[in-house]
Amino acid sequence: MAAMDAPFYDVNLSYEDNYAKGPFGAFAAALEGRAGAGAATSAAATAATAEASSENFLGLPVNLPFGIPAGPLLNSRFTDAAFLMGFDIAVYKTVRSRPWPCNQFPNVLSVHPRGASIDPEGSEKDEGVLADSDYGTDPGRISISNSFGVPSQDPDVWQPDMAAAVAHAGAGQVLVGSFQGSRTPGMSDEAYIADCVTTARLVQETGAKVIEMNTSCPNEGHNRLLCHDPALVGRICDAVKNEIGDTPFMIKLAYLPQEEQVEQMVRSTAAHGTVQALCTINTISCRLVDAQGNQALPGAGRDRSGVCGAAIREAGLTMVRRVAGVRERLGVPFDIVGVGGVTTPADYAAYREAGAAAVMSATGAMWNPRLAQQVKSARA
Repeated sequence: MAAMDAPFYDVNLSYEDNYAKGPFGAFAAALEGRAGAGAATSAAATAATAEASSENFLGLPVNLPFGIPAGPLLNSRFTDAAFLMGFDIAVYKTVRSRPWPCNQFPNVLSVHPRGASIDPEGSEKDEGVLADSDYGTDPGRISISNSFGVPSQDPDVWQPDMAAAVAHAGAGQVLVGSFQGSRTPGMSDEAYIADCVTTARLVQETGAKVIEMNTSCPNEGHNRLLCHDPALVGRICDAVKNEIGDTPFMIKLAYLPQEEQVEQMVRSTAAHGTVQALCTINTISCRLVDAQGNQALPGAGRDRSGVCGAAIREAGLTMVRRVAGVRERLGVPFDIVGVGGVTTPADYAAYREAGAAAVMSATGAMWNPRLAQQVKSARA
């Protein structure tokens, strides 16, 4: 078996070092214009598909509705490299209205569930899942922790950089700006909604063609997700859409186990006409332990972490099918963006078949920077 690519986000470096020095591996080579890294091949493939493709993403033409979601694309260097490597949708790392620190290092560990998948409704995620530094050799099977805490630069830093990222998208490519509100102790719902609106406006000012709001990372206290409160999400979306007007708007969801929860979310958002797409899923929260059963990630409040990669693929597909079923039953028009465990071209196809209009890969793309080219070749 060929050696696995070095990930374009170096898990052995801090978030701050990755931001300053990354990306790495084939993404770095693409930025340097090395044809051997695949950038020239990718550019040729992009040019060829741009002429014949009738695909679109929220009404915008794309060569292929496949890309990288919010998370590993920390700044415009990362998004530029993603475009060069043939990922036609690039989501700029989630930003905030104010600077926000990252969780302490390390943030990424390799995660090893007992079986191929983590059941989001099972007991393993709470009993403890082994996490260590053995990432293996197969990018199609890799799963990792995602324990960053949604860090953000100051808007004075990220706004001009996001604007540059928007400008560098090629023909048939789209830059998405992702944001989330920043809840502080004692903040009222009204103040929180205002912060969301402010941040959405800051993103829109960059020229981002699509705006995404993350509702699936903890916003208040112990693992409480914003998407568990569809009424509040609906209020926020009403206010944000009133601010951003015709700019396509999507929200990112966690796994919701009950169809009724999905229906409430749809009725609070897409049914209002405020949201044009639901993106799902983010990660699955798991208790991570080392080989001795101790907390794997250092620091208070880090006994649990979001897990992404191959281990959450089945949960992601299940959620896309669930959302698609609710959409059909209610007759509410919106798109679905499928995320979670996409590591091979077959995974892309499975998500499309499940009802996703677009598909994204984070962990899979990190360890296999040629994944977009492989998906395109498989469809040729």
